[in-house]
Amino acid sequence: MPIQRAKSLAKLYAQVAGYDLVLVPDAPLASALNRRLDRPQFGTFATTPRRLAAGRREQAEDRTAFLELADTVDDSWKALSYAIGNVLQCWEHHGQAEAILEYSAYDDPTTQTVVDGLSSLQSTSQQLTEFTVDSDQSVAVVGLPEFTELERSVLPSEYDTYSLLTDDAFDYPVFNIFRSPSAIVDAVVDTIDEESADNVAVVLDSSSQYSPLIESALEAADIPYYGGPGFIHDPDVRAVLRLLRVAYRGSETTVSDVAPILSRLGTDVDIEHTEKRLATIDLPATAWITDVCETIEDRTFGSLLTAYEEKADRTLDRLREELVALGLDDTAITEPRVSDLSFYLDTYEVPVDRENEGVLLADAKSAGYVDRQAVFFLGLDEGWTNSAPQRPWVDTEAQFDRYIRRFQRLIQSGDDQYYLVEDTAGGQPVTPCLYFEELLEETFEQFSDLESVRYDRTVDGERDGFARTAIEPPVESKTVDTISQTSLNNFVNSPREYLFSRLVNSPDKDYFREGNLFHDFAEFYVNYPESIDTDTLSEVVDIMLEEAKPFYPETDRVLRRRQYRIGLETIVEYLDAHPPTAPADLPPAEDPDENFFASYFDRPVDSPLTERQFTNPDLGINGKIDLVEGPTALLDYKSGSKKSAYDVCKQAAMDPPSDTVNYQAIAYLAQFRTHQPGEELSFSFFHFLETLEDAITGDADIDDTLTTVSYYAQSFDEFVGTRAAYEVLLDGYKDCVATFEDLGFTAYSDIMTDLTFPDTTDRSAVRESDFADRFAEAVRQETSDNVDAEKGADQAIRALNGVRKRNFFEGDLDQFEGFVADRLTEINRYRAGEERFPIEGLGGEPNYRRIDHRDMFLEDSR
Repeated sequence: MPIQRAKSLAKLYAQVAGYDLVLVPDAPLASALNRRLDRPQFGTFATTPRRLAAGRREQAEDRTAFLELADTVDDSWKALSYAIGNVLQCWEHHGQAEAILEYSAYDDPTTQTVVDGLSSLQSTSQQLTEFTVDSDQSVAVVGLPEFTELERSVLPSEYDTYSLLTDDAFDYPVFNIFRSPSAIVDAVVDTIDEESADNVAVVLDSSSQYSPLIESALEAADIPYYGGPGFIHDPDVRAVLRLLRVAYRGSETTVSDVAPILSRLGTDVDIEHTEKRLATIDLPATAWITDVCETIEDRTFGSLLTAYEEKADRTLDRLREELVALGLDDTAITEPRVSDLSFYLDTYEVPVDRENEGVLLADAKSAGYVDRQAVFFLGLDEGWTNSAPQRPWVDTEAQFDRYIRRFQRLIQSGDDQYYLVEDTAGGQPVTPCLYFEELLEETFEQFSDLESVRYDRTVDGERDGFARTAIEPPVESKTVDTISQTSLNNFVNSPREYLFSRLVNSPDKDYFREGNLFHDFAEFYVNYPESIDTDTLSEVVDIMLEEAKPFYPETDRVLRRRQYRIGLETIVEYLDAHPPTAPADLPPAEDPDENFFASYFDRPVDSPLTERQFTNPDLGINGKIDLVEGPTALLDYKSGSKKSAYDVCKQAAMDPPSDTVNYQAIAYLAQFRTHQPGEELSFSFFHFLETLEDAITGDADIDDTLTTVSYYAQSFDEFVGTRAAYEVLLDGYKDCVATFEDLGFTAYSDIMTDLTFPDTTDRSAVRESDFADRFAEAVRQETSDNVDAEKGADQAIRALNGVRKRNFFEGDLDQFEGFVADRLTEINRYRAGEERFPIEGLGGEPNYRRIDHRDMFLEDSR
């Protein structure tokens, strides 16, 4: 069926103007009719059944009932609230409170207490039950299908009915499609000013992201509004609740847990402390919160509120009134009571005084009519769909009919309607509100399937935006000459992440602190191996535990002690078994980092083997080498999980880049070959915690901690004809070994001299290439019938291709150097302001698992 056109307010008023009493389904419609009243009226003209029976504005009787009954039942507050909701709902649909007791599943002591209690209270539902409209009055009932059974019970024996919908179809306006919710909100706010605010309404799903976006945008533009955030959204109320909750988190409470409280009080704590446990730090800004947490059992809710008010220098009278009403003001704080208070404030809407002026914000799921000249409807998606209560007393078909009638009226509110929507979100189509599926005689899956128009985000050039301070004289951007492998990884994944990682400080984290301590110990041990014995190692473990203490609960201490001990012993074992030798002629560190254990033991660390920092403008890279094992070997300590040589090389891919880019190995090998040109070089990752579980059982093998990739100072095509390549074939698959032992190195080298290995690492492409056919034929001709030359040649191709996938060759490092130069050119172009730092990296959409500043990405602006 098509959308039925709603009857105009003027026509509706003309039909009911002569009646003594007009009953309508919602209060805003009643107010609109009353404003059109053009004659003296004694008593009520247009109203809702609830307002008529109660003689006042409608109140949230579920909350009122809860406050009256909270002390009368032994059950939990959640159980009481559940029972009150069921009783009121059943009462609404059946007309009698006792009707719920006819359903055995709901006939329990708490429900019986609620039924008895509500019957004795002067609740709105009770007044509706007892009230009947004076039969001497002429009564018009508007929108009768939307009335519930309880609302119909007040009607006199005779009355006239009028429909809110006509038989004509409503020609709904086009859907205006925007790229994001923020773009939609910008479009709305750009059309409103302080003078026009009283003529505008915004209808949205109050639980969606549109609600905080429109509220903050209106506040930023100094445009008044009402109908938005409720009592629970008051920042001071939320801060008090958070303070109560964190007091029971114990030793696991971190500075980040209390950061919203500090922010509300205008206090900042350095970001380096964010991940640290509150009880382990001594900061003036957090001292009072620590005191609250330690003394929480000695406080009442009222005294804690007083402490917060004194700290915030403001009073929270409305919250104190609510604590008194709940009987909590003088009650000792306990964790169950904190949960009860949180539940209450999350469940019930506590009334607050509002100035009803400015833009009206209306909830799409509860409003049926909005009396404003211009109405913006935001989203219109699945969040607008009401779900009929799944209770046996609810007629779901009748309830759905009420919902869809109300929806049809709502979307026609105002003289001018504007539907502002998203077509896709997160790469997925946005499904329009399910009522459209029932109403529109069209097939559609998203808004672009219907009549629509797309809008790009526009920028109001007249707005000032953030305050700017002119710099005199103008400052030119500095050119970046080198980049670290970490920054390069960030930039390739997302240039904007690279930007924010340089602009924004990050908090200290446990794995950073622990990793640095392990690194410092390894460096110290290389310098002073003779000074570390069993007792000293135990002392080092104690030191590490104390340094990492702010990041973990006391319950983890035994486990971490064992982990630290095994990690340190593994480092000692490896360095004893593989003592570093005289390095290449590497320059000393320009600005060496302070070593924690060198300071602790008061000994300098100045070995030319450790912590070799470098800055190479010719290559465009900088970094720090953990350990130079020898003239041709580098090593890097890793506390994380081990990766294979294949993964290391795959992550260094450039065209296209890997989803998990990591250019450390190839970058450091590129630097190392400038000192050792023409040499075969190696780079090893030493994962000293990899064998943690095996060490506990006594089965650890130090070789399992290493991942090594090599650099060959030649092209891969040159490498395949060398003795080193031939030796690979003699240490591989069975048929490969037999075939090439039979062939011999000289014949193998001659064959490879005449062939060119394909320029691809795709195994199937290599095996199906012309090279594979010629190679197999040449091997077959040069070997005896005692071997399976065809299978051996195929296995040889796979083995050689595997070598290429697990190592770097001359062309790889050459390509990397050009790759770095291109990235530096891009960085300097962005820094100069020629373009914005984009979100997308070289591989397109970034890997968001590797993004630390996602909340700072304004994606709709790109």
